[in-house]
Amino acid sequence: MDPILQSLLNGFPTLLLHFSVTMAMLGIGIWAYQLITPWDEIKLIRQGNSAAASSFAGAILGLAIPLAICMATSVGVLDIILWGLVALVIQLLAFRLADLLLKDLPKRIEAGEMGASILVIAVKLSVAFINAAAIAG
Repeated sequence: MDPILQSLLNGFPTLLLHFSVTMAMLGIGIWAYQLITPWDEIKLIRQGNSAAASSFAGAILGLAIPLAICMATSVGVLDIILWGLVALVIQLLAFRLADLLLKDLPKRIEAGEMGASILVIAVKLSVAFINAAAIAG
């Protein structure tokens, strides 16, 4: 059998496992994020609030970036889970801190203010990149 095909066949189950674990962790992170935010993003998004949609999208990306690095640098599933949990906690704390520091952020997001949303997206993604770099070592 071709070595490339053999490599794919040998590595594919591991890829699926690592991908599944990381996606589950992303789902947990999104769920936890929704619990700690003082507004209901999904409700606001369904009402057509672009600021809520962009802020939520920034949060999802902000959670995914360090999780992706955890998966890329892992030596196994337990490694992904442990460092992934550390990454999620750091991201969620940073998101909550940003929400508290930015004056009246919940009201501004609920009012559809894109300026506030853009700023909070920048904070979420900046922390995500720094968190990912720290995890990668």
